[in-house]
Amino acid sequence: MQAAPLIVTLEADPESQARFDADRGRWFPSERNLVPAHVTLYHHLPGDRAVDVATRLAKVAARPRPAFRVASVMPLGRGAAYRLDLPAGDTLKREIGAGFELTAQDRGGLRAHVTVQNKVSRETATATLEALRASFAPWDGEAVALRLWWYRGGPWDAAGRYPFDEA
Repeated sequence: MQAAPLIVTLEADPESQARFDADRGRWFPSERNLVPAHVTLYHHLPGDRAVDVATRLAKVAARPRPAFRVASVMPLGRGAAYRLDLPAGDTLKREIGAGFELTAQDRGGLRAHVTVQNKVSRETATATLEALRASFAPWDGEAVALRLWWYRGGPWDAAGRYPFDEA
């Protein structure tokens, strides 16, 4: 039996995380809102290499917290997200994924965003985008940790948290 895949996400600073989670709680369909708001770096790393992935995350996290700017609200087709400018994002992604077999979805570049709504009608998504844009002002934040999750078909199961250096 093949091991469940692993997901790697970024956790934001407490103020940004609280805002992302609040917006996700407001806009995301409640029956689908099973995980905290996050930036996904990898959707499917090999679960049979969990120890290697965890070791890599610990090594990558031994650096200062990456800064980001929440730059805009972006459409997701049937949802809405905050688009982030994350200058260190591509480097983080490359360092984490080096040497692992990657899916087509994970081989692409990072489009850093936090999904606050998904899998709704286009009309609902358009209304949400308009509401979010009406009150949006960019803000700065930082990633405080890398998070590792098991994906077993339902809510994600926490597999590790790797804080960045606070220096």
